[in-house]
Amino acid sequence: MNQHQEEQEEVTGLVCQEADLKDGQMKEVTVEDQKVLLVRTSGQYSAVGSQCTHYNAPLVKGALVGGRVRCPFHGACFNVKTGDIEEYPGLDCLPSYKVKVEDGKVYVSINKKFHLLMYKFNREGLNLHVVFAGPASLVCAETLRQHCYQGRIVMVTKDTLPPFDKPKLSKAMNLDSDDILLRSSDFFQQCGIEVWTKKEAVSVNPSEKVVKLSDGSLQHYDQLLISTGCRLDLVLMLEEHNVKFYMSDSVTEIRGENGKVKAVVLKSGAVLEADAVIAGIGVLPNSDFLVGSQVELDSRKAVIVDKFMRTNMPDVFSAGDVTSFPLTIRGDQRVNIGHWQMSQAHGRVAALNMLQKPTKIESVPFFWTVLLGKSIRYTGYGNGYTEIIFKGKVEERKFLAFYIKDEVVVAAASLMFDPAVSRLAEMMATGQIITKAQAQ
Repeated sequence: MNQHQEEQEEVTGLVCQEADLKDGQMKEVTVEDQKVLLVRTSGQYSAVGSQCTHYNAPLVKGALVGGRVRCPFHGACFNVKTGDIEEYPGLDCLPSYKVKVEDGKVYVSINKKFHLLMYKFNREGLNLHVVFAGPASLVCAETLRQHCYQGRIVMVTKDTLPPFDKPKLSKAMNLDSDDILLRSSDFFQQCGIEVWTKKEAVSVNPSEKVVKLSDGSLQHYDQLLISTGCRLDLVLMLEEHNVKFYMSDSVTEIRGENGKVKAVVLKSGAVLEADAVIAGIGVLPNSDFLVGSQVELDSRKAVIVDKFMRTNMPDVFSAGDVTSFPLTIRGDQRVNIGHWQMSQAHGRVAALNMLQKPTKIESVPFFWTVLLGKSIRYTGYGNGYTEIIFKGKVEERKFLAFYIKDEVVVAAASLMFDPAVSRLAEMMATGQIITKAQAQ
């Protein structure tokens, strides 16, 4: 969401000499104790906020390709001239600053104060968009408002909270609910977005344009976004921390006494004593409520959409973990990718197409995780890979891995090798093919 700045309390600082940066280079500078990312592209300087709006990563450590910078940690992309967010995760754009070059010196001007210009909307609008709450639906709703949609928007969630930052739940255990909200209640009110909690869809009738909710109410819609996500049905563990792997095996039985688990029996015949069991066997799309709706599902019951996030039913869109969509970097192979970044991208594309602004989903998947304090980055789609080429040393926990299929790189993962994966993601986003020979 763009922040529109007031022309007041402007401060200008000399940040460098014109010759200090070459094209394709960036530098973090300071103006009045405020950090700014200074960038030079095509012979011109521009300046934007220095920290990613997702988790405040320093963008100077990221990958600058063309006119945008990609966060080194989680893959969000920003336009270096306007500050606009062009790839997720994250919700907000970067502030952009004035740059002036005089007598071989580069000056940056910042505003010490700014305010948000709230959206104008018609609370009594006849149009109604119903979206099921999550990261995809939140971005969808915000995008509708950003593009001047003035009708009514309703977000429905079975949770007790409005959309919240679910990745944080696996990173910290002592957070208050207010610490994980993606947007405050004031934000939703100011933007005219209704959020209904503790409700979920039980059925959809596209021919009547009606959704039935768990409270028994029937909700009519003009356009509908299905972004109901998945439900848990991965457990990683690590050998150096007394985690033992039983590869090429499976569980056949869980034994217990008096209501308490005692052992797990494997297909190989091994019996493992256990006081607790975590079932990490993947997820299932939350699409049961669509049975009988004529909305097309795939064999895993994911909602099938085209590159515009449209289902087979008029005015019904879908986004996020619940969808099966065409992935551009794999020749439009239909995939189901359950991840935060892709869900947000889906939401934006769905909203633009709801507004009759034809836009295709062309995002490159970018994942991350943290294990024992070490961050792993991953980009692309490695399903079906036949070979891995490593740069660096795995045993030293500093490496870049290329996943190869049909003699080209289809994905990459790294540990302590930033910003390699971010740069590869940008190359994939521009349609560049990286061959096995190039990887070697």
